[in-house]
Amino acid sequence: MPTEAGSDAGDPGRGAPAARRRRLLTPSTTRAEKARALRGLGAFGGLAGLLVALMLLPTACTAGVGARDAAGWFEAEPDGLSTSGVPQRSKILAADGSTLATFFYQNRVDVPFKKIAPVLRQAVLAIEDSRFYEHGAIDAQGTLRALASNLSSGQVTQGGSGITQQYVKNLLLTQADTDAERQEAREVSAARKIRELKYAVALEKRFSKDEILRRYLNIAYYGDGAYGVEAASRHYFSKHASELTLPEAALLAGVVRYPYAYDPIRHPGAARQRRDTVLTRMAELGWLDPARAAEAKRAPVRLDVANVHSGCVTSDAPFFCDYVQREILTDRVFGETAEDREKLLKRGGLTIRTTLDRRAQRAAQRAVDRHVPPKNSAHKAAAEAMVQPGTGEIKAMAVDRELGPDRDRGKTWINFAADASHGSSIGMQAGSTFKAFTLAAALDEGMPFGTRMMAPRAYTPVGYRNCDGDRVGDPSASLRNSADGEGGKQFSLVTGTHHSVNTFFLALEKKVGLCDTVRMAERLGMKQANGKPLEQYPSFTLGFNPVSPLRLAAAYAAFGARGRYCEPIAIREIRGASGKKLKVPGRHCEKAMDEGVADAVNYVLRGVLTKGTARGMGLGRDAAGKTGTVDNFSAAWFAGYTPDLAAAVWVGDPRGGYKHPMENLCMDGRCYGSVFGATIPAPIWRQSMLGALSRTGPSSFHRPPSRYFSRGSGEDRARVPDVRGMKPGEAVARLRAAGFKARIGAPVESRRFPKGTVAGLSPASAEPGDTITLYVSKGAGRGPGGQRRGGGPPVTPTPDPGGPPQQAPA
Repeated sequence: MPTEAGSDAGDPGRGAPAARRRRLLTPSTTRAEKARALRGLGAFGGLAGLLVALMLLPTACTAGVGARDAAGWFEAEPDGLSTSGVPQRSKILAADGSTLATFFYQNRVDVPFKKIAPVLRQAVLAIEDSRFYEHGAIDAQGTLRALASNLSSGQVTQGGSGITQQYVKNLLLTQADTDAERQEAREVSAARKIRELKYAVALEKRFSKDEILRRYLNIAYYGDGAYGVEAASRHYFSKHASELTLPEAALLAGVVRYPYAYDPIRHPGAARQRRDTVLTRMAELGWLDPARAAEAKRAPVRLDVANVHSGCVTSDAPFFCDYVQREILTDRVFGETAEDREKLLKRGGLTIRTTLDRRAQRAAQRAVDRHVPPKNSAHKAAAEAMVQPGTGEIKAMAVDRELGPDRDRGKTWINFAADASHGSSIGMQAGSTFKAFTLAAALDEGMPFGTRMMAPRAYTPVGYRNCDGDRVGDPSASLRNSADGEGGKQFSLVTGTHHSVNTFFLALEKKVGLCDTVRMAERLGMKQANGKPLEQYPSFTLGFNPVSPLRLAAAYAAFGARGRYCEPIAIREIRGASGKKLKVPGRHCEKAMDEGVADAVNYVLRGVLTKGTARGMGLGRDAAGKTGTVDNFSAAWFAGYTPDLAAAVWVGDPRGGYKHPMENLCMDGRCYGSVFGATIPAPIWRQSMLGALSRTGPSSFHRPPSRYFSRGSGEDRARVPDVRGMKPGEAVARLRAAGFKARIGAPVESRRFPKGTVAGLSPASAEPGDTITLYVSKGAGRGPGGQRRGGGPPVTPTPDPGGPPQQAPA
């Protein structure tokens, strides 16, 4: 703590006087007590005499080389004199400029001279150093006056230090890093006083009086954790130092000498009495009209206390805040050592502008808390991370817990949304969300949507090689389809994904190549949450690697950005206390796949929300995603995105998913049975995405290249509705409602269907989205001799390969 102004007592918390002080020399004082008191006063007098001698030294000692050398030494600027390093609090800001958290060793906000109310400057000078603008670094008159006052009163009632000396004293103590340095800065000794005086002389040469006063007002301690006038004004009165009234300014000016004794929160009576002393002194000096001083004394002490906490615990985005804090504390761009980085954060006065979107953060937090309450009866947890496609900016990070000790229910220090380096989480198995990487690898190799493969009910994983060329697999293993998948028949790339068929993806991974699948995931930024590379085994596509929601969200964001992957970032800009920009980790984006490949992935994953394992979870705009259910229901995931935002949600049990699976789960009175990716994670994703995008216009995915449709759309074939006999408009509407497109072919003769109605269509079965050709009747024609004709189709409609015959005109 900086020492109290105008005193050499050291720590303001030790020996601070009460409102009324007991005289040291009274009739009842014993001879021994008088001797000790006189020795103390003698020491003060001797020190004062030394100071006077030092003050006279430069002018009185004008003869002799030794005298000239002594004077030169005293006036020369000392080595190592630094006015930097005064601790200021740092703040983390959301993207909109609002404050997320502050960090400090000392709660201080440095302000310029013009932002300190003139009445506060006057009040401090009146009580601490009324001749500040008249004397130099050393006030001989003030020192002698303090000596006379102390000797006449029998106690130390006045200090001899001026504002400049007090600033030096506080500066040296503030810059002390070790206990020894702090002790040296506090000790009562001639050596310390001489050093401070030498510094004071140098500072008077370096800075103007206004600047010295400003620096003093910004460094002084005002009690209750408030350092500097701005922090003190905000703390005690919830206003800026430029807005203080006369009674408020006098109160703060009075606190400085003994911050603990005159703390207006703990000792309001003493603080008021001290305030009135300041007002009296201002009137005595003629700086304040006596009537106005009397009026100010009648005013009660009115506080409007605003407490500022250091750290992320009280932040309304605590886990994102913690992520940013760990980014600064672990990245060497912010300092070579951990100690350097912590000092920068907690005393550097940084303004840290982040990527967090307040709307997205609120939406994510509400969603995870609603579906998995912080203190739920089942002890389950949920986490979500949101990332912007094309930039990698983290827009939200939510955990259904408060940041705090795990022993307290509903709290945790572990950020389940982030990697171990930024949240201490070892990650969670991602389940079928990893199938998207196998799909992307297959599409990257040119496989069309209609590529079909048999998906057996059980699969033996043999014939795989990792990226080192080693064979991997277990001939004795039998991998089966998870509960949200199926098997025993053929699937296409599209339908196998929609139904999340394990054995289909194991076969697809083998066809594409395990290494190619792994490489695709790595190009999309995936690695284990502990920072290690992804492990490579046949079940890679089933998501056995433990990862974080943040990395998964960033990977899926690349699909929304048409193949552009960006490392997730949280910090946009950092400025130091002077306003200068500091170096921050840069953006790292690269092309992970061709735009057409990403468009094809989007085309397939869109169907998961409309006809697949997460049907009904759409957003009313273009969106895509993938469910993930981990073995034995040990965890569940959903990762999804639009062109504007991506998010990944995990739900599981921090105590261990396999030990505490989500089978027959009942939570806070609601029972779910077995929890799949679509059971809890997908609704969290949907609610949070709707909230986060509520003021963002919809963007559309791009149509995939035509080469992916070379074997059809990949959808299951369906029988086309029989629309014969309908008017063309009715028929087209019916076909569109069934998921088909329609066009009108050449008119045909028909004796069965009246003129102007549909007489035939082709093909009679097709994949949803295919185009159906309608043939409209032009009535029965007349043959030779006037007979009506029209007994068969006059044209041959396009045949339907692999499907039932077309419905011919009749």
